[in-house]
Amino acid sequence: MDAFYASVEQMDNPELKGKPLAVGGNETRGVVSAASYEARKFGVRSAMSGIQAKKLCPDLIFVKPRFDRYTQISKQIRKIFYDYTDLVEPLSLDEAYLDVTQNKKGNPSATLIAEEIRKRIFEEVGLTASAGISTNKFVAKIASDYNKPNGQKTINPDEVEAFLEGLDVKKFYGIGKVTAERMYQLGIYTGADLKQKSLEYLDEHFGKSGRHYFYLVRGISNSQVKPNRTAKSVAAEHTFNTNLTSEIFMEEKLQRIASELERRLQKHKISGKTVTLKIKYSDFSQQTRSKTLPYFIADKGLLFETSKELLYQEKMKDSVRLLGISLSNLNNEIKKTVVVQLRFEF
Repeated sequence: MDAFYASVEQMDNPELKGKPLAVGGNETRGVVSAASYEARKFGVRSAMSGIQAKKLCPDLIFVKPRFDRYTQISKQIRKIFYDYTDLVEPLSLDEAYLDVTQNKKGNPSATLIAEEIRKRIFEEVGLTASAGISTNKFVAKIASDYNKPNGQKTINPDEVEAFLEGLDVKKFYGIGKVTAERMYQLGIYTGADLKQKSLEYLDEHFGKSGRHYFYLVRGISNSQVKPNRTAKSVAAEHTFNTNLTSEIFMEEKLQRIASELERRLQKHKISGKTVTLKIKYSDFSQQTRSKTLPYFIADKGLLFETSKELLYQEKMKDSVRLLGISLSNLNNEIKKTVVVQLRFEF
């Protein structure tokens, strides 16, 4: 989906259309969850502080996120997907892989299927979407960003290697900022540069990931579209309007976060053993503290008590702007797709 959260807000409130918009955060604190394309022109992007976003775009409008609404629309869109194939692997509320090799429409063209799905999303939901079409998930993912917003790109089998060779390595899905910088230092700027490196060279400089990069740049990726993704963790977190300086105040917030996490665990009928406390300080540095219990838990009382123990594990180095609790090492034998790390309002 194109700037999903922001586009939903603009659709629901026509007064916001055509205006620079940030979902989440505000001009004094908080973090931007999504930015409209009008805001992106000024350099505003997700995960940026509200303060920085406002500096870049003085006319920026902040709105509170409405995850229930985003989830509702995501379900509408996903329903359209299932009209074409049952092999749908959601990555988040606004993105999914579809395997249309064998599809319910009997259409041999993945390109035409993508066009039809995008048209239906626009007509039935009112939002624009972009698509990438290719022989595997890796190439399709890169292609999906190529003609955004409201576009699509097909990379045919005989075009894959040349397409990858011409890309900056930072555009390779799975190569983050740190790895890209490391590649630049080694003289690897494009896919063509990466392709020239031997498997031994990549293993030496990138360890286990070296082999992965060796095959990716050749368009080889055998990851299947998995319609049932097993959740690795379930979490809840909250960014505070005012930084917290006392653990006593943090305890109160942790109780409410634990209650929200319990609700999510009950919804998906999941429990786990490893509790992780996430702390983000006023300088945006982040710290996590974890404890693994000998038994599975999903109760808010146990979640809170374990998180409280982690809270007092060591002294805070600064005032705190965000707290979160996550539960991992799950017993989710029944595979479900779980959307994690959604912020909620107090």
